[in-house]
Amino acid sequence: MVAIVLAVIVLAWGLSMTAGDAGSADTAECVTSVMNEGEEMDTPKIAITFDDGPHPYYTEQLLDGLKERGAKASFFVMGKQAEEYPELVLRMYEEGHLVGNHTYSHVQLGENNREAFKEELIRTNELLSGITGEEPQYVRPPYGSWDKSFETELMMIPVLWTIDPMDWCSSDVNGIVRKVTKKAQENAVILMHDEYKSTVTAALEIVDILQKQGYEFVTVDEILFD
Repeated sequence: MVAIVLAVIVLAWGLSMTAGDAGSADTAECVTSVMNEGEEMDTPKIAITFDDGPHPYYTEQLLDGLKERGAKASFFVMGKQAEEYPELVLRMYEEGHLVGNHTYSHVQLGENNREAFKEELIRTNELLSGITGEEPQYVRPPYGSWDKSFETELMMIPVLWTIDPMDWCSSDVNGIVRKVTKKAQENAVILMHDEYKSTVTAALEIVDILQKQGYEFVTVDEILFD
């Protein structure tokens, strides 16, 4: 539809130029506006997320690479790691990445530890808000185990994933890249872990490949609510 409208405007612009129409500059501006609108509509969004960090070396390397590429990511950090490396959490936040909660010690929610799990979320929220000045709204529950009542009790939104290359148990960079790029699609959420050298290498290759395919890397809130 945009292509048809653009063709009509271009034709009208050409005719007005031939006739010496004084409004041709306004028409040219309209053409540019329609082209830009079409480009925005055609840009698929995708989210890359990282759990378990921050790592004192690999997370910094990853942040450098994302900054060079103009890509945004979502980091679901553990409270105990945030305590150790608050400067990396602050850098994530200041560079426009989403900082989310991944519990304090990577505990999995079970039938008998609901209150302990909740306390870990609260403790990590307090740590993260103390670093960034903003209360986390998003949580990546370890292993995907979740209790929906926490959404109202803690006012937090769980974030799962649609692509899992199992990077935590493989050092095969090419294999990790293939698994992700093969399944990539608009609004996909990629799960990775920023505590491995192979993951950082693979993640930046994934960003390079998918950006060339036209994908825009955004934080998960843009995927969930835009």
